[in-house]
Amino acid sequence: MKVSVQHKSNTVTYVVLGIVFLVLFGTALFAFSSAHESRQAEEKAQELQSQLSAAGMRVPTTDQIVRVLGDDGGAVCDSPGNALRRATLYGLLTNGAAGPGQRPVIADNKAVQGQLIIIKVYCPQYIEEFQEVIDDLKLDDVAAT
Repeated sequence: MKVSVQHKSNTVTYVVLGIVFLVLFGTALFAFSSAHESRQAEEKAQELQSQLSAAGMRVPTTDQIVRVLGDDGGAVCDSPGNALRRATLYGLLTNGAAGPGQRPVIADNKAVQGQLIIIKVYCPQYIEEFQEVIDDLKLDDVAAT
């Protein structure tokens, strides 16, 4: 049985149109979900801005917060109380020396207050776990305002 040239041409056209339709559908679906996520990210960023402002801290722009934290808190909400995150936090609360001269210091309360506010806004399920980490630290009002 011979297939006509016209039938072969129609089949190719339908396959190409089907592929184009699938690509357009996938692009539209991705754009819709991205718009929804960015709206959520902006709402959370605005909530974070108001809480940072109420705490008397420097407030980044909405775009900066959205780029860094997204709609899920980014790296801040990735198990904030686990050993690696605690070690990173403890390493930042030192005198700044390297090697054997490095010593822990009594850090200012605001050193961890910003991270605590981020966790309250973006991932409140970790607030108790992170509060336990903070409770073990020696913090005081030592920074000049």
